[in-house]
Amino acid sequence: MIVLMQKKIKDLLLILAISIVPTLFIWIPFFLRLDSFWSIPLPLDGMASIVSNYDGPLYIIIAKTFYNLDLFKNFSVDLPSQYYAAHFPLFPILIRMFSFLLGYPYSMLFVTILSSFLSFFFFFKLALNYVDRKSALWLTMVFGIMPARWLIVRSVGSAEPLFIASIIASIYYFNKKKYLISGIFGFLAQLTKSPAIILFLAYLLYIVVPHIKDIATMKFSDWLKKIEFTKKIWIFLIPMSLLLIFTLYSFTFKDFFAYFHSGDNIHIFFPPFSIFNYSASWVGTFWLEEIIFVYLFGALALTNLIKSEKTVITWFFATFFISTLFISHRDLIRYSLPIVPFLIISFRETLLKKEFKYILLFLSIPIYLFSLAYISQNIMPIGNWAPFL
Repeated sequence: MIVLMQKKIKDLLLILAISIVPTLFIWIPFFLRLDSFWSIPLPLDGMASIVSNYDGPLYIIIAKTFYNLDLFKNFSVDLPSQYYAAHFPLFPILIRMFSFLLGYPYSMLFVTILSSFLSFFFFFKLALNYVDRKSALWLTMVFGIMPARWLIVRSVGSAEPLFIASIIASIYYFNKKKYLISGIFGFLAQLTKSPAIILFLAYLLYIVVPHIKDIATMKFSDWLKKIEFTKKIWIFLIPMSLLLIFTLYSFTFKDFFAYFHSGDNIHIFFPPFSIFNYSASWVGTFWLEEIIFVYLFGALALTNLIKSEKTVITWFFATFFISTLFISHRDLIRYSLPIVPFLIISFRETLLKKEFKYILLFLSIPIYLFSLAYISQNIMPIGNWAPFL
């Protein structure tokens, strides 16, 4: 019993290190106010460069105003009020909760780090369903720095770690048939970011599609019993969460559908692969060949999952990956981050090979340099910091 407890504590400490150490390495050049690193020019604003990375300041504004339109004007940000409807409330609420101890900017970073730890913790628990403890820790380490865009969003103020932690936890507990807990985490995911509704759709497809033919030959009540609908009804907490957000918006923005009127924030377009329209406002370049590799890895991972298992992970990955084909935004990798944990599970046999461990060591250098370069250029211009403090 004591040995088991020691192993669990050791695992938690290792997961905590995976969560914190790479982020600290990202912060160090900014904290030391280096003018450059490895020939990459860096801003000299210290940790303000980290805090002011998009979309962190926008979440601070929501944390301080909670969508009070009259208070938006106190911040030197030239954005229409409706724009904030695209940023859901859970992350700002948590920032506000810890702001009394840390202040708003560092509360935002604390919540991001805490959420990152939770995402790794639940990923580790999920990975244990497929590999042994040592391998699960290695896969967690891989997830710790790959892709670089994931390392970036968990090193600045970002809702992605909270969103991804909730997604992984919801799916983990769904697989364990703990549907209430799964529904609660789905509820939290939806309170964090809008794409969580895809999780609800994946659950619905997983439950219904394998038994769709039985509807024609069974009483509807018997069919509901067969799919154990009453046990799985907790998945409806996800759309309920969305309904609560829209109800909130009906009071704050005086518009129930404010999210859909938030401006150029919804990047789903028809036909698929519209991202190659270089003239689109959130694309703006024809240098897009690496997008094909994003699709390649996604398609390969989906193929692996379909071959190896027919669990809700496969349904979620398929549903979310298909949705990314309709996204027209240069930052496609960021929008694809929720499926990365399951992509790693899909490629686990390759990632556990000795050769890949050397490859990851090699890749850690460009991942780090790219992260520094990206963060140094993704800074939101803020003329007056006083209202944010």
